[in-house]
Amino acid sequence: VPECRTNHTFIGEYYQRFVPSEPTECLCGEEVQTRAHILRECLFEGRYRHFLKEKGPDLSLADISGTTEGVDALAPFIQHSGMFTKR
Repeated sequence: VPECRTNHTFIGEYYQRFVPSEPTECLCGEEVQTRAHILRECLFEGRYRHFLKEKGPDLSLADISGTTEGVDALAPFIQHSGMFTKR
């Protein structure tokens, strides 16, 4: 959870900036896999978004990464989806 909150995690956006030898695209085909893309748009991770929506259907990215309510929603999303972990 801390890595996702600070955007220093195993996703294309991080790799693009810090590890350019790693692929940056998302499994769904999005050119650069970003935290916002995973949490809001990615078709592959959509089945886990209910964890976020249960805490608030309109949680912003700032809410998700910066409030207790958001972090409480983010933890099960990460646990069940496996996102933001090295695959």
